[in-house]
Amino acid sequence: MTLVLRLAGPMLIFGGPYSNLQATRAVLAEAAARGIASDHILCTGDVVAYAADASACCDLMMASGATVLMGNCEENLAADSEDCGCGFAEDTACDLLSRAWYAHARAEITPAHRAWMAGLPRRLDIALPDGRRLAVLHGGAAEISRFLFASAPDAVLAAELAATGCDGVVAGHCGIPFARVLPGGGLWLNAGAVGMPANDGTPRVWFSLLTPAEGGLRVETRPLTYEHAAAAAAMRAAGLPEGYAAGIETGLWPSCDVLPPAELAARGKALHGDDRLWRAR
Repeated sequence: MTLVLRLAGPMLIFGGPYSNLQATRAVLAEAAARGIASDHILCTGDVVAYAADASACCDLMMASGATVLMGNCEENLAADSEDCGCGFAEDTACDLLSRAWYAHARAEITPAHRAWMAGLPRRLDIALPDGRRLAVLHGGAAEISRFLFASAPDAVLAAELAATGCDGVVAGHCGIPFARVLPGGGLWLNAGAVGMPANDGTPRVWFSLLTPAEGGLRVETRPLTYEHAAAAAAMRAAGLPEGYAAGIETGLWPSCDVLPPAELAARGKALHGDDRLWRAR
């Protein structure tokens, strides 16, 4: 049975804490500053990944009361798999870099963390006051580690949306926020990631807000500043790959193997937040 969250006020959504304790603390503080209760905080998965504090991030998210979706990192760590299941092609830079952080995370987390990860939902729905429903996925409808970026063709996103049986999708995994209304009126929102910048040349990270509004749903993607230098220093102290530590400071990913041409061309160009009304039909 699919877990259903009922939207009764602003909901703060973020993906990819990625073991970045400083960023995870910052996004939860942002929710508190906005008066958003834990039952309206949602994480799209990958609590654990690139950064230094896998165990502490799990503890923080478990204690927060937020709803957490299973990402591919949770799926693979729960099973004590040999790799992260991120969907990187073998022997690419992303694949080679992932081996170091995954080994660090695998060694840090406890049996209690693995049990928590194993029990997370792979899909949940958000029921809107106007009767529409959003499916919350980590990657794609059938493939947990599918990369779906803003440049994906309408037909690709429409097919993924149709497979959910919902009116819109909230997703994560790709690490770059975007909101699109498809030709048929469906919404696709990638909420962004808080554990790593969006490859836009700034150290900011991203989250999203959904707010019921007259005539529909207000959809926002918003930047978040946090103590990124401390996060990078923690990674270096842990002996993690310098590329990701530098990426936290510069806002540039150490490898762009997964990026389509449009997102590759936009590397280093500062993103602007999105604020739109998704109108009820």
